[in-house]
Amino acid sequence: MRLLLPRYVIAKPLRSGATGFYFNIPKRYRDLGCAIPNEPLGNDYAIACGENGDGGRALALNQLFNEWDATRRGQPIDHGTLARHGSVDWLFREYKASKAYLEKVSQRSRPDYERTMLLITDLITKKGDRLGGRSVKSISPVSADKIYSLIIAGPRGERLRQGEKAVALYRRAWRVVHRLYPAEFNRDVPNRWDGVTRKRRTKKTKSAVTREQVYQFAWGAIERGSPQAAAAVICFEWLQRPENVLAGYLRWSDYRSAEWQNAIKIEHHKTGAIVWHPLEEITDSGRVAFYDEAEQVLARLPRLGVPMILRQVSKDVSKPYSFSGMQKIVHTLRDKIGLPPTFTLDACRHGGMTELEEAALTDGQGRALSAHKTNQAYSGYAKRTIDRALSATRKRHAHRLANATGTTIQNDARNGVQNEIADKPATFAK
Repeated sequence: MRLLLPRYVIAKPLRSGATGFYFNIPKRYRDLGCAIPNEPLGNDYAIACGENGDGGRALALNQLFNEWDATRRGQPIDHGTLARHGSVDWLFREYKASKAYLEKVSQRSRPDYERTMLLITDLITKKGDRLGGRSVKSISPVSADKIYSLIIAGPRGERLRQGEKAVALYRRAWRVVHRLYPAEFNRDVPNRWDGVTRKRRTKKTKSAVTREQVYQFAWGAIERGSPQAAAAVICFEWLQRPENVLAGYLRWSDYRSAEWQNAIKIEHHKTGAIVWHPLEEITDSGRVAFYDEAEQVLARLPRLGVPMILRQVSKDVSKPYSFSGMQKIVHTLRDKIGLPPTFTLDACRHGGMTELEEAALTDGQGRALSAHKTNQAYSGYAKRTIDRALSATRKRHAHRLANATGTTIQNDARNGVQNEIADKPATFAK
């Protein structure tokens, strides 16, 4: 297969046998003053050149070249697609083309990142110009504080959460692009977004649904001809992220496979972790099914392909759901079934995590099921429900009773036998 190479991209064979891609500006443009650096693009064709040779890192570099060439020729620059080198617009464009963004930010999160970037770049300053058109070097720590103040002053009141996301995103983009283009930043000024003082806010707690609500929804969805909406059970019982369920990361071959006949394999694409959840256990008393009702729900799912959750497009064609598409189905069904508006696939996963805590599992046991890498990440999902409080209160009460019993024993009258013996004169063996 012949790969299409973008303009000014060359391919070279590497010692390992792979092919390396390089962005290389011709010498004639160097002689004309082009300062855009040549750059190795790696050996991954999609990351270097896009899926069809029209994207990837090469696209960003060619856009920079187009901007330089248009300026050299005295032509107007189309700011809708190009950004002045070294500007805030350029900073975010470079960040979106970096591995830190392409490999770390999920497809589900990218629209929110885009909105936050536009919130920053389209901000109109007191001088009447766009913030995106300003030079990165012109943004001082004092400017960062002022930008934060402008962002949180929303048209319908303070938007503190938006301000927090803007600060975190700009700080991250600054670090990534500064490493790639250190000459475009002030050498004597550190990351101006470190240490921005943010207003305190009461953080909202994400909703978590109960086991009863999950199965009320699942059976209601099956009765109404939408068995795929039973993805809610997968999110609740096996704690897989909704976007992974809908993207096809749970396959029929992962369920009671030849390798693990009594388990289901859950892959967490965000962390790369894989967890095998036991489905049953054979004891002296017989078979114990851990997820009996969940498996009854899975038995009602139509097998439209390798992934469990698929939508049928035509007679012989099935495709994964988009996150927004499934979201609309869940919203419609929950209203018909009579569930609260807080019922979402995310809330199902949060409900499953909360049940782990209500079962009084240790952090290690809970993380063995959820695949979280740290206790901090794990603890953030469990909600402070009355059942958790009741379990903690029982333990505290039992502790108090045990202490009270011990104190009573300590305060009893001392045994006088030893004292009587001690008062007698000592005798020695001859």
